[in-house]
Amino acid sequence: MPLKEKLNAGAIRALWKRFSRWTPARLWRLAKIVAPLYALFATRERRVTRQNLRQAYPHLDESVRREMAATSILHSVALAFEVGFVWRGDPQSVADAVKRVEGFELFEEAQRAGRGVIVLAPHIGNWEMVNFWLSSRMTFTAMYDPPRIAALDGVIRHGRERMGATLVPTNARGVASLLKALNRAEAIGILPDQVPDWGSGKFADFFGHPAYTATLLPKLVARTNARVVVGTALRRCNQGGFTLHFIEADPRVYDADEAVAALGVNKSVERAIALAPTQYQWEYKRYKRTPGQLEEEPGWKQRRFYRMKKR
Repeated sequence: MPLKEKLNAGAIRALWKRFSRWTPARLWRLAKIVAPLYALFATRERRVTRQNLRQAYPHLDESVRREMAATSILHSVALAFEVGFVWRGDPQSVADAVKRVEGFELFEEAQRAGRGVIVLAPHIGNWEMVNFWLSSRMTFTAMYDPPRIAALDGVIRHGRERMGATLVPTNARGVASLLKALNRAEAIGILPDQVPDWGSGKFADFFGHPAYTATLLPKLVARTNARVVVGTALRRCNQGGFTLHFIEADPRVYDADEAVAALGVNKSVERAIALAPTQYQWEYKRYKRTPGQLEEEPGWKQRRFYRMKKR
């Protein structure tokens, strides 16, 4: 492992350990101090955030979008601090940080009907809290892709599994594990707004623009009787703590046509974003793949990400 990577990992682990003893309200106050400095140097994140907001909210004044961009970056900084609290903090303190839960009856209804639940957890608020809270209450399985800094893998994996969650790889073996969990009427979690590899998605509108969207969800729905729910943990900012929202997914996620189902996924994410637009991670390049780009990447058929084996 390169020395620079080792030093970076050590510094990050030390910060997470320190932040594990802080309250969300205190971490939010720190983020408000650090975010303006971070935004000054994070030119790529600032540019992408503004571009995405311009596409999503073209009707707003530029000054309003710039303010939204600054707030969105602030929330991203807060998340970077909060994961130390979620992954390494006292479990009871983390549980107590959830001040309100809305929509949990969706899980109870699915349980009574003997159905598994697919939880779509977009990059909004603190999605790590969704994993923590659900895995402390039910059998929960989620996909896991190791971080770029390999030395952080153990901390992240332990943090996500410590309340009982099962992490599975982002490959065919992992998909098989998700299917088994759903067929046992358990809950699983997937990130619905990541850009998949070519051959693993369909283009579908996201805020009025085509976004390459993973088709893992419709594949899972087609082979199970699962219910689809959107889960978010929204930050209460100065008040401290989080409110968990579980809402019905757009009904199109159940469509047999994968393109229609992908549109349903994106509309479900839009519903979640509408709850708190500035808490969404707009710095992610959601539109980095475009229609017509496919033929420019030779060998894409061999790089399928979520290949499903026929029974």
